[in-house]
Amino acid sequence: MTYSLHHLAPGSYDLVLNGAIVGGVVREVTASGSVRGWCAELFDDLPEGTRPRPFDCVEHRFPTLEAAAEWLGGAQILDALEDA
Repeated sequence: MTYSLHHLAPGSYDLVLNGAIVGGVVREVTASGSVRGWCAELFDDLPEGTRPRPFDCVEHRFPTLEAAAEWLGGAQILDALEDA
């Protein structure tokens, strides 16, 4: 399975698996605006065992975007200009 992250807006990426958007990766911030981390989330709450790897639950949290991309098997992070 090949994931890529497609930049939407500051702190927001589409999570694409084999050409289909299956979720998102978003920056989480505190009320004061400090970055708390990043969350990779599937759009569909699929039953355990049918979720795409490496998801064992619908949401996973990470300290950095790079850590999320690494967990997703080295997902490529694409800028909006690269998406065009």
